Amino acid sequence: MNRRDETVDDLIVSVFRLNGHLIDAGNRLVMDIGLTSAWWQVLGALALSPVALPVAHIARNMGLSRQSVQRVADLLAEKGLVRFEANPHHQRAKLVVLTPQGGAAVAAAEERQRPWVREMMAGLTLERLATAREVLSHMNKYLAHAIGASDDDFTTEEK
Repeated sequence: MNRRDETVDDLIVSVFRLNGHLIDAGNRLVMDIGLTSAWWQVLGALALSPVALPVAHIARNMGLSRQSVQRVADLLAEKGLVRFEANPHHQRAKLVVLTPQGGAAVAAAEERQRPWVREMMAGLTLERLATAREVLSHMNKYLAHAIGASDDDFTTEEK
């Protein structure tokens, strides 16, 4: 194995670790406002989208399974954070829409997230952050194509 391969392997393991730490830290950050990281992730995807989305699109945009997003969306609907509406483009695939309560939950989570992110990223230049984003974006696009997804399936990536 050459140095480049070892570095890529280390990067992949680091991303896996980071994902676990982000989920754990996110759970702690939003627990007392009645959210989990998974709920926050789905609510955040809806908040970022300029239009209501069906579950399958949320799942593709976030790199999650449709089934896991459906379970979360159903729980969010039970809690009054989202509602399902008719989809004019597909009879069975309802649109998931943030309710005012869901929008308030996302806003509260984001307000808590800002200082946490600033502290975490302290000392990193904008250029280093942009480079990290480019590397992760490249990896994401490659993997999306490898599983048969199109660039259009990852609409929130370039925001």
